[in-house]
Amino acid sequence: MIFHVSIDADHPQRVAEAIAELWGGAAMPFPPVGKGSWIAMAGDNRNSGVEVYPRGTRLMPAEGDADAVGVIADGDRRTATHMAIATDLTIEQVRAIGARLGWAVKYRKRGGMFGVLELWIENVVLIEVLTPEMQAEYLESVSVEKWRAMLASMGMAEAA
Repeated sequence: MIFHVSIDADHPQRVAEAIAELWGGAAMPFPPVGKGSWIAMAGDNRNSGVEVYPRGTRLMPAEGDADAVGVIADGDRRTATHMAIATDLTIEQVRAIGARLGWAVKYRKRGGMFGVLELWIENVVLIEVLTPEMQAEYLESVSVEKWRAMLASMGMAEAA
């Protein structure tokens, strides 16, 4: 189970507000990492959140017994970091959020198993948004047992 994830963005407040809108939650400043950071909170029973830091923030270990710190560093805007999140919104409502913010949104079927809406935050960071129907497909098709069966059907051994 994941309680929160973090991403960086050019406009952390706008990104956090969009994610909060997808969840029906709230977006608020996130001072622990530094000025300009925001958090989108789902308001669900797990207190799920997405922390959104200014572009280029890197978490670094701190000296001694201190929390990790955010450090701004220049770099490529693309990242392997992405997430899949649930929403109660419809496909059309998610597309409208993307259109309003100028972000690409497209429907994709992952491996023929479950659908996602690829919402490209600032056209750089991928969030896979799953409507209620897509969530049901995901839960039906993704499990430890089904993953093992898929790997076996492909002749791939599970790592020890």
